[in-house]
Amino acid sequence: MDPLEPAYGTTVMLLIALAAVAALLTLIIVVRLHAFLALVLVSLLTGLAAGIPVADVPEVMLSFFGSTLGSVALLVALGVMLGRILEVTGGAQVLADTLVGRFGEQRAPLALGVAALIFGFPIFFDAGLVVFLPIILTVARRFGGSLLYYALPAAGAFAAMHAIVPPHPGPVAAGTDIGADLGLLLLLGVPVAVVSWYVGVYLFSRFIGARIDVSAADLLFGQARDAEGRTDDERPGGATATTTRTAPSFGVVLGLLLLPMLLISLNTVLSTLIEAGTVEQSTVVDALMLVGNTPVALLITLLVAIALIGSRVGTRDELRGTIDDALGPICSIVLITGAGGMFGGVLRTSGIGEVLTTSLGDLGIPLLLQAFLLATALRVAQGSATVALTTTAGLIASQTADLGGLQLAALVFAIAGGSTVLSHVNDSGFWLVSRFFGMDEKTTLRTWTVMETTLGSVMFACAAVIWVLG
Repeated sequence: MDPLEPAYGTTVMLLIALAAVAALLTLIIVVRLHAFLALVLVSLLTGLAAGIPVADVPEVMLSFFGSTLGSVALLVALGVMLGRILEVTGGAQVLADTLVGRFGEQRAPLALGVAALIFGFPIFFDAGLVVFLPIILTVARRFGGSLLYYALPAAGAFAAMHAIVPPHPGPVAAGTDIGADLGLLLLLGVPVAVVSWYVGVYLFSRFIGARIDVSAADLLFGQARDAEGRTDDERPGGATATTTRTAPSFGVVLGLLLLPMLLISLNTVLSTLIEAGTVEQSTVVDALMLVGNTPVALLITLLVAIALIGSRVGTRDELRGTIDDALGPICSIVLITGAGGMFGGVLRTSGIGEVLTTSLGDLGIPLLLQAFLLATALRVAQGSATVALTTTAGLIASQTADLGGLQLAALVFAIAGGSTVLSHVNDSGFWLVSRFFGMDEKTTLRTWTVMETTLGSVMFACAAVIWVLG
């Protein structure tokens, strides 16, 4: 649903937005109301208070709840089933052992982050995070200490690539709107993403991990398993020792992780070539793009995993039970994430984002800073980084006619920085991270929200340097 004309003046709309966020945090943190119920309740009250017609409020809520579920539920379900198979067969442990053997124990978080940067080139944030989840948890369980040491570098790498580097939709749309060269965006975007990740994510994870201890939860994959797929109780001498499984080889595990990356890359490359007019659409091209669609790519990967290593889980009934067990714990994650998208959608539809951008656009501040602040305001108001990127680019496009190539690229990176900072309760990604890593809302605000802010701030600093050079 398109945003409505704001029902009230700037001050009133901003107060409604602040009151909505404050009420949500109070209900969740102080009252201890379940996050899903709190999000639904506050979404309803915010829609009514912000002037959305009473008859339209349920439609707005269901529309954004459904659209968020449509993009998240399939990815989470398929990814968790794949992760469960890798976990039970010992495949996750094999990959973790190999990474640690190559990089060393002290560099395990760096290895995870670098791997996520590579995988994050074609894969969206939520899909990449789901696929990498068993690897993150396995490494964290092996070495102990706060999960933040391992989780933030990987999750932050996916966030950085998603915000800055084409062919992700946000930077592509923003670059197209302001007339930036996509090739130059790609050329500069990779080093900007790497620098932003290292300073804003990796170094921050070392700092925050030493101060906040988050244990590696058993929520999604059960107890930790060794390279033979055994838990502590199942090892010799344990309470329920079982027959040793033969773990899949490193090559098989790596191939299963690379398969969705390659398929999604195929979709991305073909989409880019079609938009550039280099390739024409045809039945063959459409079929190739279909198998590279993210949910389809994950489905294919899951089926390949079942074919290659499913027998290592046990009988067909045991395999089915293992997959079924993986789905139960994600119900809460999916519902809360959908409700988070609902809350952000209600704020977006109410026109609060338009009020913020209009008030900031009239301040007469430098264009680069204006772009960053506009994107930040939209990010805070409605939650979606992609919406903040594309909307901000459209708002400032009329002011970019006289800019050179480097300055246009810098402008996109500044917008990306603003659209990254301050991820909070109206962002579906906030809830994914919170639930995947077993953190309560207060801890997620102290860790993920702050990390996203340092990441976005470093992006803006890099943009400022490029702007000056341009």
